[in-house]
Amino acid sequence: MSTSALNVPVPSFLAEEEIAMFRRSVSSFLDQNASEAKLEQWRKDHCVERSLWTKAGEAGLLGLSSSPEYGGVGGDFRHEYVLIDELGKRGLEAWGVSLHNAIVMPYIETYGTEEQKKRWLPRLTSGELVSAIAMTEPGAGSDLQGVKTTAKVVDGDYLINGSKTFITNGQTANFVIVVAKTDPERGAKGTSLIGVETDGTAGFERGRNLDKVGMEAADTSELFFHDVKVPRANLIGPEEGRGFYQLMEKLGQERLIIALGAVSMMDRALGLTIEYTRDRKAFGKPVFDNQTVQFKLAEMKTQATVAKVFVNHCLEQHLAGKLDAATASMAKYWCTDLQCEIVDGCLQLFGGYGYMNEYPIAHMYKDARVQRIYGGTNEIMKLMIARTL
Repeated sequence: MSTSALNVPVPSFLAEEEIAMFRRSVSSFLDQNASEAKLEQWRKDHCVERSLWTKAGEAGLLGLSSSPEYGGVGGDFRHEYVLIDELGKRGLEAWGVSLHNAIVMPYIETYGTEEQKKRWLPRLTSGELVSAIAMTEPGAGSDLQGVKTTAKVVDGDYLINGSKTFITNGQTANFVIVVAKTDPERGAKGTSLIGVETDGTAGFERGRNLDKVGMEAADTSELFFHDVKVPRANLIGPEEGRGFYQLMEKLGQERLIIALGAVSMMDRALGLTIEYTRDRKAFGKPVFDNQTVQFKLAEMKTQATVAKVFVNHCLEQHLAGKLDAATASMAKYWCTDLQCEIVDGCLQLFGGYGYMNEYPIAHMYKDARVQRIYGGTNEIMKLMIARTL
């Protein structure tokens, strides 16, 4: 693990001792339970071990920003940020814990009924339930209005039919929020979110654990629903047809999470590269002493510093409830584009060693690429921004 290569002061809203204590707690947990050797094993297994979720629950790392009233830790998005940042420092972005904490659980806490909150949130906080959100389909990615999965009422229950793909935590999750059409004739207004507990549920099947370019430790999967019966009480929200709006209201936080992770990876990549170029010798002197190398590192540090300042601003805005969709889209697209550019530049300075999987920069190079795709492609982000012009 490298120290920060960026000289950006800690903003006042992150400077409280309680946040610093929490960071030390997260760091200690990851040092004990997510070593580099374990990460390498998880890459080979294409899945983080299930016991890590239970240990995280016991350590108070699940349900970070959920209400204590429903078994949550009672923190806020600052705590989610600290976890994202500490994972990024170790190359652990493939563990889908931030999706569990800061994407899935807020749907339940914000839109769920009192009964749903009491039934699901404590078990998600303990790690008894591991969550996923099933949006993407083989024929519907960023265009969520194109979802074909249906949930029809039959004898008082929902029967869900359809297939999903690219689902994070897909092999592990036993609680899935399914995006489905409850009224296919109404387009976006006929879309709903439905909670599905998968253990022992007839008609639910997991497909392949997908073979990806990067993020090898993540279980990214196909999911199939064949007449999966769930109670109508599992509808998230007071009425059908609110799903698309619920998704739109929460996607800003997801995009900020992606941007924050991008900056953490840039920081780590720069730190490792500066260290490597100081140690590595070529033509009788450290690679770092070459002015071309210094200029490239100076350029990348400047770019990453600008990104860090920007996401700190976005984080502060989000904590105040003021982060708009266009600004979140700016952060997501610009930071992830820059992430890929900087990681590529850092890999180049490692020379041939940068292309070897035994070096962390090689994994960062592979892991970074998907950031420009998921959470809405960067082209979609630009469309969102353009609508505000």
